[in-house]
Amino acid sequence: MLTCRPLRHVTARRLCRGISTQEKVKNDFRNLLRHSAQPVAVVTSLMRSTKSDHLYHGATLSSFTSIAMEPHPLVAFSLRIPSRMSHSLKAIPTGPGAHMVVNILSADQAETAIAFSRPDQYPDPFSDASFSLSEDRIPILDGALGALSCVLVSRAIPLHDLAYLESGGRGSVEAGPDLTSELYLARVTNVEKAVEVPGSRRTPLLYLNRQYTTSLEP
Repeated sequence: MLTCRPLRHVTARRLCRGISTQEKVKNDFRNLLRHSAQPVAVVTSLMRSTKSDHLYHGATLSSFTSIAMEPHPLVAFSLRIPSRMSHSLKAIPTGPGAHMVVNILSADQAETAIAFSRPDQYPDPFSDASFSLSEDRIPILDGALGALSCVLVSRAIPLHDLAYLESGGRGSVEAGPDLTSELYLARVTNVEKAVEVPGSRRTPLLYLNRQYTTSLEP
């Protein structure tokens, strides 16, 4: 005789299998990226908060890439939220001028990357960092390979609500978890020259297998 399992058991099993598969994809994806060298950058901006005594804010980017050169030079990066940097960028008023500077770090700037990634340990990383200012008065870190003055070209894109993204941004965004991420798209308005530090290596700072490293000298 043919017997059938209750539907609720099948549904629960499929749900568990789906969750398990999703976690496996995340783990495999994370492990693959750990073995793929990623450039390290710090984004800086003006601190647009009346509650802060600091003029500037900066954050190490865990994900940064160039995405287009034509017809417009565009870059993309993500930020964990909530964060002071995301609040700072969202408070940018409309008008001319760059909104931020993306500093591409050099091989000797691992300590800089750490300082700008740990606001709990380094509440004011600019106090120990040497920098100049762009025409828009945004910090350019000394010793960086170079820096990009950028303007945002869209609102921050929430990355937790796939239904919102798949709909092309129509409708409202579902409330997300306490910690999630947002994607930012920006147009490069100027390539800045950072102040060179005598004796520093002119190779990029890379993050590989949970540690900072660099490439061979050309």
